[in-house]
Amino acid sequence: MSIGGILTAMVTPFDSDGGLDEDATARLIHHLLGNGSDGVVLAGSTGEAATLTDDEKARLWELGVAEAGDATVIAGTGTYDTRHSVELTERATEIGVDAVLVVTPYYVRPNRRGIKAHFEAIAAATDRPVVAYNIPSRTATDMPNELLAELGQIDNVVAVKQARYEHLAPIDGLDLLAGNDDILAKVMDLGGTGGILVASHLAGREMRRIVDEPERRHEIEDGLRDLYEALTVTTNPIPIKAALNMAGQEVGGLRLPLVEATEEEKAVIRAALERHELLAAV
Repeated sequence: MSIGGILTAMVTPFDSDGGLDEDATARLIHHLLGNGSDGVVLAGSTGEAATLTDDEKARLWELGVAEAGDATVIAGTGTYDTRHSVELTERATEIGVDAVLVVTPYYVRPNRRGIKAHFEAIAAATDRPVVAYNIPSRTATDMPNELLAELGQIDNVVAVKQARYEHLAPIDGLDLLAGNDDILAKVMDLGGTGGILVASHLAGREMRRIVDEPERRHEIEDGLRDLYEALTVTTNPIPIKAALNMAGQEVGGLRLPLVEATEEEKAVIRAALERHELLAAV
């Protein structure tokens, strides 16, 4: 199975008490799939996975499988504990997701042999495709291209979500996915298959054109740069949740240690939404 297209790293909607808002989750899945997304990633870092219980993650995956129809549903099952990651991967597989996203083990910073053994154990626990997630800015560990190529030799490890800017290159044995919004065009030029993205919550149709219209992809991307910048005004997913609420997609607040955007940050986000005609009608 090839993993590609516009895959939105979906926020997790919370209700006024901070609990999982199942109705808002279902509405958001349908909204995204109707507006350019080919699939969703549930319980990733944008989905505040670090603050979700295992049962909440499982419920998210169940909702995804129930609501997404033929669209791709990817479960974020990676943690810094291999045993826990295996358990989550087994649970997601039983629920029926299409693939799992597994981040480089963070904080403990295993060596290369440990990283490889981590992915081998997880891949052995499922018959679903495994997407390796390389994001050194959050994990403090980079998986260099030659290590990624080794992971590509593991059965079931089929793709990499690449969220670093340096040394972008095709990887033998792996589909290449953009892990940052602003490298989607470059990744597609390199033969990539798509991206796991955040701005696609708001501009999914335009980002779909970056995939579909090679001759115009850099022009389209240039037109979205101000939106991308506004969504990095502070730590993700603070800006995208603020933006969605402004755009009329009620997704609630955040769980500590994430806090609401300041008025100054909201002003930057609001201005970008206004320029792109994305603000909800008042």
